[in-house]
Amino acid sequence: MSTIPELTKHARDLMHKAVESTKREFTGIRSNKATPSLLDTVRVEAYGSAVPINQVAMVAAPEPRLLTVQPFDKSLANTIEKAIRDAGLGLNPATQGNLIRVPLPALSEERRKELVKVVHKLAEEGRIAVRHARTDAISRIKKLEHVSSDDKTRAEKDVQKLTDDHIKQIDGLIHAKEAEIMEV
Repeated sequence: MSTIPELTKHARDLMHKAVESTKREFTGIRSNKATPSLLDTVRVEAYGSAVPINQVAMVAAPEPRLLTVQPFDKSLANTIEKAIRDAGLGLNPATQGNLIRVPLPALSEERRKELVKVVHKLAEEGRIAVRHARTDAISRIKKLEHVSSDDKTRAEKDVQKLTDDHIKQIDGLIHAKEAEIMEV
């Protein structure tokens, strides 16, 4: 990478990835609505290794306060139930035949505040990734040879604008997730 447009594009790509990663992290945080992505972090011991739950079962949200998990292999039902219980999500699954029902308990005020803190921590990690992309791009722009100082200054301003835009996107994600969590 040796031109200003290439460096700017690279920085934009890295910043976009940071925002997308933050978005993905937020889907795993429980709000008051059931969503299949809530169980994305659950790993199940199956066939000799720990695999994501969506590789051994179908997860659905038929009601706002209920998730259902249907194992592809019925012999894994108890293992999947245990994995959900042990995942630290505060969920208590129950097996009925070959279907695992996972009712979502109402969130206490205290638990909601804890979740908001987690959201802010994850968002800060996203912001840091965006800032790292900016710092990297600007340092590479400054090292460019055969480029006028005016072009370098303009490029640095463009990268800063990209940074501001991506941080605004992360802030928007925070506010939306916070409202979703605090909604009773």
